[in-house]
Amino acid sequence: MPVTQQLQKRVITIQDISCVGKCSLTVALPILSAAGIETSILPTAILSTHTGGFTGYTFRDLTEDVEPICAHWRTLDLRIDAIYTGYLGSLEQQQLITRLFEQFRQPETIVLVDPAMADGGQLYPAFDEQFALGMRDLCAKADVIAPNITEAALMLQKPYPGEDYDQDWVESTLRELAGLGPAQVVLTGVSFAEGKLGAAAYDSRLDSFDYYFTERVPGYYHGTGDIYSSALLAGLLNGKPVAEAIRIACEFTVAAIRRTHAAATDPKFGVDFEHELVTLINLLA
Repeated sequence: MPVTQQLQKRVITIQDISCVGKCSLTVALPILSAAGIETSILPTAILSTHTGGFTGYTFRDLTEDVEPICAHWRTLDLRIDAIYTGYLGSLEQQQLITRLFEQFRQPETIVLVDPAMADGGQLYPAFDEQFALGMRDLCAKADVIAPNITEAALMLQKPYPGEDYDQDWVESTLRELAGLGPAQVVLTGVSFAEGKLGAAAYDSRLDSFDYYFTERVPGYYHGTGDIYSSALLAGLLNGKPVAEAIRIACEFTVAAIRRTHAAATDPKFGVDFEHELVTLINLLA
């Protein structure tokens, strides 16, 4: 009996390229590709390294290239299954990406926004409160968002709780974020017990919460949020419900962190997710 071939899913992912230090497009592209998803990229900037832990890096802003690229794409009759945004460099880029959503979104398209702008209670150095409010507006137009606790607090203009929060705080925050517009919200970096770290998800259509936790590996590792969001989208596009997608993303991300921790490599260069791609493929299967 002949095998029925399904159309390959296609994602547009919109992020910067950091040439050294694994994050943004240099993790999204291989992770989504390993998951069997055709991945088209829209780079927002090119940096010699990412900005966390490195100094003297180069930066080239590609904002002026976004609209000409989109104009060409509009001539191609592209079928887009998902649009995925990560690190954006400015309010202008947020506005351009809002227009891209309008131009390429179809009823079945999943729009996932990772509002990458802050961690540990602080905005990244290039951003201010206006940028955070602009990111809130972008998240309002998404189907799925994946902020960490700092980013969630900033978008909702709530005090950053540090580690002083409980399940009620998490669930009320998830509901408030869903109230902005996205049907599904995934809150990363959640922990209720020492030695455990994971994610909480809320599906407003079902009014349901899901949690998944793994071991907390000591240290701070750059790019893991991008790895998590990319694996999360890989799960969703492979037909997994959000509860399963957050499990897959947690297990894949912690496997890469665990491998990097064991090797004792410099964490600012990112984690060894490449050797764990087979883990992701098996989790998706």
